[in-house]
Amino acid sequence: MKDHQLRALVQVAETGSIRAAARALLLSQSALTKALRELEADVGAELLQRSWRGITFTDSGQVLLKRARFALSSLEKAREEIGYLQRASSPRLSIATTPLLAMELLPKVLRDFEKVEPGAELHLCEGLLTTVVPDLLQGRVDFAVALANAKELPGEIEFEPLQAIDALPAGRRDNPFIGARRWADLKDSRWVLNISSGSQGQMLLNWLERRGVALGSITRCTSPHLMAELMRRTDALGFCPKILLDDPFYGAGLAPLAVRPLPPPMTLGVLSRQGAPLSAPARKLVALFRRYLKEPSSQAV
Repeated sequence: MKDHQLRALVQVAETGSIRAAARALLLSQSALTKALRELEADVGAELLQRSWRGITFTDSGQVLLKRARFALSSLEKAREEIGYLQRASSPRLSIATTPLLAMELLPKVLRDFEKVEPGAELHLCEGLLTTVVPDLLQGRVDFAVALANAKELPGEIEFEPLQAIDALPAGRRDNPFIGARRWADLKDSRWVLNISSGSQGQMLLNWLERRGVALGSITRCTSPHLMAELMRRTDALGFCPKILLDDPFYGAGLAPLAVRPLPPPMTLGVLSRQGAPLSAPARKLVALFRRYLKEPSSQAV
């Protein structure tokens, strides 16, 4: 397998057609098609299927595509780190962080990182597990700081736990259920929850199901800000990290319910791709997250 063949495969996946991929790579269609056929001959399997509906990947093609994306990303990161070591270029990092860090901790981390790497180019994205895990596996992000259960992560993902994060049921201050003290008192309630895989909302539902408790109607939502607005402006209840409820901006107009017992906290930690060493700048950034999340003053939960 050669670099240009893998790039051809990935570009077809990104653009959806041979023509568009050839144009993006500044190649003729015949040259790109030749590269793909040579790649198929090398691996001994059909990778693409062509029909009037367009290009689709075979099962073998999907397997190679995932590996190709990671391999190309790793090579690019190696080039970038060599440029950094030779002082020929500034570092570029892509990381994912859970939204709950944006309130207070993330600004401190980025401020300190700018002091040690003033020329760094940083790309941030939201750290929800449904997108973080695929992005790590395919090399699209260097690392993530997110809520996770280590037992539920793929074997290729490494997880360094840093801090336990408590969450509470909450609603607007005049919510009709604000005085509830038992989960059974909430059977007719309305909820807005993130119940994507690995989320605190999904953990809550699993925990309640084991206790034979069912919540009322649920609106699914993956945006913390949309959830907060719906909780403030409707009778919907949410399940919020305490650190967000304590924030004067996010938690404005919201109050925790006195319902007990509560599910166990989830763990906030650093996720990375096994076998993919972090660059020196990435290690510096991880060290800052580690320092702030482990020091006593950061225990806002």
